[in-house]
Order: sequence, then C-alpha cells, then structure tokens
Amino acid sequence: MLALSQYLPALPGLCGPTTYAPSPVWRDSVTQPVTWQRMPKKAAVKLWHRARDYERQTRQPGRQDGALGRNGLAVLQALIFDFLNYASGRLDPAISTIAKKAAISPRSAARGLAALKLAGVLNWLRRCTGSVEDGRFTLRQESNAYAILPPSQWRGYRPPAEPPTPERGTWGDHPPLPDTLTAALLERQDGGSPAAMIRALENDPGNPLAAALARLARALQAKETGSFTGLPA
Repeated sequence: MLALSQYLPALPGLCGPTTYAPSPVWRDSVTQPVTWQRMPKKAAVKLWHRARDYERQTRQPGRQDGALGRNGLAVLQALIFDFLNYASGRLDPAISTIAKKAAISPRSAARGLAALKLAGVLNWLRRCTGSVEDGRFTLRQESNAYAILPPSQWRGYRPPAEPPTPERGTWGDHPPLPDTLTAALLERQDGGSPAAMIRALENDPGNPLAAALARLARALQAKETGSFTGLPA
C-alpha cells in the first residue's frame, strides 16, 4: 500500500526536526525529501471500492453522510484516479487542484481531506523549501505529501467476508464434463458435422466402444464418398 517511507501515523522518525522560521509557512512543515512507495493501479482500484463500502457501513439511519461523506469520497476519488502515480507512489497535489478535479469548492475539499484524515484513510506531511533571497534565508510552502493508508488502519472499518466456495452439486459448482459418447452425441445434435462427431469419439482413446464407433463412422463416411482410404485392414 502507499506510504511515505512508513505509514504516516508514526511521523517522528520520518519527518525529522520541525522547521521553525519567521517565513509564512506552517510551523510543522519539513524540508526533508519524501520517500514514496508505489501502489499498483489494481490495488488502488480495490482500495477505492473498500472506501465506498466503508462509507456505507458508517452511514447512520436518517443521515446523508457516513464517516467520509460526499466531500471525502470525491476527494479520495480524485486523489486515486487523477493524481496518484501508480509507478512511483507520488501524491502531492495542491488543494485547489484537488477541488477542481473533484468538482467541489476548495473549502469543501478541505473538509473532505479533514474527514479522510479523521477516519484514518488519509494522512499527509506538510512540506516547504528553503532558499536565500537578498542575503536572507526564507522558506516557501509546498503542497502536502499525501499517503493513503491501508484499510486495516481505518477507524471502525469491517472488511467484507470472503464468499464461501460452492458445495458440490449446488449453484456455482462446476458441472461434470460429459463422457465421450455423450459429447459426440451432443456435437451431432448441435448441428456439428460427422467429422466433428468422429473427432469427439476419438478424444478418448482408452474407451474401446468410442474407438469402435469412430472407426465405423469413418468407414461409413468413406463409403459414402467413394474413398476407402484409411480403412482398417
């Protein structure tokens, strides 16, 4: 699953020391580079479906939204399908860009992000970069680095139970294959040619009756066509 080196709830070792400066940046922003972990698209799609299940599970009777809400689902959908780099795991769009892709306002996008973080679905790391301007070191705010957390960390989420395997002879069980003679008969009844029926009889060389019928059919076919090539001595 996607992570920033390790999953973000354990931030102290990942974030390093907090940067304090008179620059207009968030006080818990860090300048250290982020280590991303890739998430294949198949795993990302599966996680999205789990998030919709989570929203349904946590929706109370008479309430319109669950733990994530409409804004949270819209933001998560945009993050997974519009911004997540499946090969590298990079995920760092600006809030205004998220709002535009999710077709909601920046304020609604911020509420959606807050709901995702509160539910344990999403976490992020505030980042900034430093530079020297006019002989003075200043910090500039960068977009957050986001991490989509695994369902095992979602608060109150119950994963769906695996469906049981069907019992023998019930719906969903694989039907038994027909024997050689039945297969040849079905082939002929379905409009197959005599040659196809003969091939069906010859598919089971260990069945002496099927082999005899195949030789007889070939003999009759050769007699009708006037060619006795291939008949047994």
